[in-house]
Amino acid sequence: MSHAPNEKIIPLAGIFQATRLVQNVATTNNVDQAAFETSLKSILEVDPPNTLAVYGGDTKGLTLGLTLLQEQFGEETNKRDMELTKYIVTIMHLTGKLTKNSQMLSALSSGIERVRVQTGHYPVTHDNVIAGIADIYVNTISNIKPRIIVNGEQGYLSNPDNANKVRALLLAAIRSTILWHQCGGTRLQLMFKRKFIAQNAGEFLYNAPDSD
Repeated sequence: MSHAPNEKIIPLAGIFQATRLVQNVATTNNVDQAAFETSLKSILEVDPPNTLAVYGGDTKGLTLGLTLLQEQFGEETNKRDMELTKYIVTIMHLTGKLTKNSQMLSALSSGIERVRVQTGHYPVTHDNVIAGIADIYVNTISNIKPRIIVNGEQGYLSNPDNANKVRALLLAAIRSTILWHQCGGTRLQLMFKRKFIAQNAGEFLYNAPDSD
C-alpha cells in the first residue's frame, strides 16, 4: 500500500472522528450517520489498495475528523477539546500494546473476518453488525490495561446498543491508529507538526468532493 507524504493526515482524521463519535454517543445519544458509517467500514477494510480506500475512497466521510484536526491543531486554543486529547493518548497507548501481542492480533483478525461475513446479510450500521464489532473489542482490546473509561450520561452509556456503539467506535479509532503508524505517523508529530496537520486537514476539506 503506497502513501503520499501528507497522507498520514487521513488516518489521523479517522482517529479523531471515531473518538469524537464515542463522545457523541456517550453525551448526546446521537451520531452523524455518514461519519459513523465511514468509521465502522474502516474496520472491515483489511487489504486496501491505498489509504483513502479504508474510508470509502475519498475524504467525504471524514469531514468530521478533518474539521476536528483543524480545531485541535489550529491556533485558536479555545476550540481544543482536552477530553478528546486524553482519550486519543490512551487509544494510542493501547494500540502500541496491541501491535506487540500476536495472539490478540490473530483474534482481532478472526473476529473482523466473521463480521465481514455478517455484512453480506446486513448493512454495517445494523445493530447485529455493531454488536459483532463490539464483541471483537470485548474479547481483545478490553483485556489490555489501562482500559478506556468513557465519560457521559449514565442513562445513555447503560443502554446496550449505545455500549456496543462505543466499543465499535473505539475499535475504529484503534484501526485508524494502526494505519496512521503504517503511514509514518508518530506521537512527536502531534506535538511539533501542529501547523502542518491543521493546514493539510484544511486542504483535504477544501478539496473534498461535494455531498450528493
